[in-house]
Amino acid sequence: MEIFLSLCLGVGLAACCGFRVFVPLLLSSIAIHFGWTHVDVGFEWMGTWTAIAVLATATVLEIGGYYIPWVDNLLDTIAAPAAVAAGTLLTTSFIEIDNPMLQWGLGLIMGGSTAGFIQVGTSLVRLASSKFSGGVANPVVSTAETFASVGFSIFTFWFPIVAFVLVILFVMWLIQKLVNRKSKIE
Repeated sequence: MEIFLSLCLGVGLAACCGFRVFVPLLLSSIAIHFGWTHVDVGFEWMGTWTAIAVLATATVLEIGGYYIPWVDNLLDTIAAPAAVAAGTLLTTSFIEIDNPMLQWGLGLIMGGSTAGFIQVGTSLVRLASSKFSGGVANPVVSTAETFASVGFSIFTFWFPIVAFVLVILFVMWLIQKLVNRKSKIE
């Protein structure tokens, strides 16, 4: 049951990396530092003051960058692989399995793919926002993504199983939207 809970926590936080790469990492580092949650052996560095300072700086820069009109679309291209890496790291750090290959494999498959998929969805939303509003609505989209990342990260720490189910439902909804969109194009 503990592995399932750790997977749920990791996948929920990985999904948040799809909205903002560094917010879930920062919140996880703070939670680890204060002992509100724990990670597997070898990932304790995530709770150090150095990690918190670096992640806080990266978070502020990332959030601020999304409010600069041309930088936000540029960040989306960088954020896609970064979200996959962050989602993989977060999920892997919470899974306590003695087999590193299985641990990192689950982290990549469950966490990295979830983060990457959510990131692609948010990039499409920003692209549509840029197209239809000339970029004027992008700050609203950015604010919503930041709130989603912060709020869902905190929610995930309290209710990891519910967060996991919500992520699965959201991914299924997003797939349906993409399939419907592709059908309309053809």
